[in-house]
Amino acid sequence: MAQKRVNGGIMVKDDLIIELQPNIFRLKGEDTSSHCYLIRGDYKNVLIDSGVDKNFSKLQKSLLTLGLKIRDIDIVINTHEHFDHIGANRYFQDYALIAAHRFAATKITVEDRYVTMYKSGDLNAPSLKVHLWLESKSRFNLGNYSLNIIHTPGHTSGSICIYEPVRKILFAGDTVFAGGTLSYIGESGSVGDYIDSISHLATRKINELYPGHGKVSKSPEEDMQKAILNARALLRDEEEVEITDFREVPNS
Repeated sequence: MAQKRVNGGIMVKDDLIIELQPNIFRLKGEDTSSHCYLIRGDYKNVLIDSGVDKNFSKLQKSLLTLGLKIRDIDIVINTHEHFDHIGANRYFQDYALIAAHRFAATKITVEDRYVTMYKSGDLNAPSLKVHLWLESKSRFNLGNYSLNIIHTPGHTSGSICIYEPVRKILFAGDTVFAGGTLSYIGESGSVGDYIDSISHLATRKINELYPGHGKVSKSPEEDMQKAILNARALLRDEEEVEITDFREVPNS
């Protein structure tokens, strides 16, 4: 197995953990689970998305590899309300603040499973909580990084992207994928809102884009423009539209 060093000289096998920026790690999701992104801040440790609950043991192992226990995560930010991004929240919510856009928070807390598609296999599972109901322009100051919340409805009504203005990186959830593949438009989503959100994101300088599934985008501007073209083609009912859902995006 291939090995590489990550922050602090830790040896990691394969690509389960990738250090994308100093103290920013992608923790790979498998099967239907989203990726999780860990930011080790000067003040607080943030996890962006928690993945599906059945992937939790792998997530926990990755955190332990980086020297962190579950209790060491201070904030979990959900990029939207789908089960593959929120399922493992229940393991963190007694120790960390769970944050989501208010439109996502509503669906999560009232257990709107038509939208979230979340149903735990554990009959004793606690209800999911959201402690911080976010709005666009909310901001987290971690010392070494600043995280700006951008409401980007389209994939779902509660979708957000998280922008770091110094490094100019974007945590995109399922709003944009590498290659410009069009995201699945969920039950609370809208193609029109999707086009508007991508157009808004495209006004920012973005060096790298970190999606909820698949590969990192090294050409965000090109990929966003391609996503808009795919969305417009979808509205015209064209046959050759590059569109996928969470079940089909390779998490590599």
